[in-house]
Amino acid sequence: MPTSIPDIVISRLPIYLRALDRLAQEGFEVTSSQELGKRLGISSAQIRKDLSHFGGFGKQGTGYKITFLKDQLRAVLKIEREWEVVLVGAGDLGTAVARYRGFADRGFHITCVFDAAPDKVGKQVAGHVIQPIEKLPTVIREKNIQIAMIAVPAEYAQSVADILIESGVRAILNYAPINLNVPQEVHVQYIDPVLHLQQMTYYLS
Repeated sequence: MPTSIPDIVISRLPIYLRALDRLAQEGFEVTSSQELGKRLGISSAQIRKDLSHFGGFGKQGTGYKITFLKDQLRAVLKIEREWEVVLVGAGDLGTAVARYRGFADRGFHITCVFDAAPDKVGKQVAGHVIQPIEKLPTVIREKNIQIAMIAVPAEYAQSVADILIESGVRAILNYAPINLNVPQEVHVQYIDPVLHLQQMTYYLS
């Protein structure tokens, strides 16, 4: 697998995979870069260039076999297996994340939920008993979990991230409205709806 793929290319692969899933659900067996581009608003040349980083997945004039390309992209993204994920934060946002059903069929399984609030510990959310934050390092090490989601208030996010990283987590999906300071080998993705809303209002009259 190439090691110098631009991050922007990697970020588009899940978008391609989602489009392929939709095409398969609609009964298509073969697609093309033109069809994908039309659905996604991305040029066919860009799609072909992105995919070329990982080998030849189609033939000129015949397009891509959808099932084959899906399998290849899942392998590239390492989601041909199921990843266990810990969720820290069982407030309104964390509860909604825990209840979201879209993770499981895309290769991710929320294994356990943690919170620091005594009134939440011991209660259930989406079939998980909320555990105290003190148990977080032990669970991560015992289960060898590498992925975590943070859904705590901004003022606690960095300390939670520090615990996660020290315990062995190497990928964090952060819902807290703050940028985290992490080592270079730890990958962080941020989800902040307010930031996206603020970007969109720039274009409004």
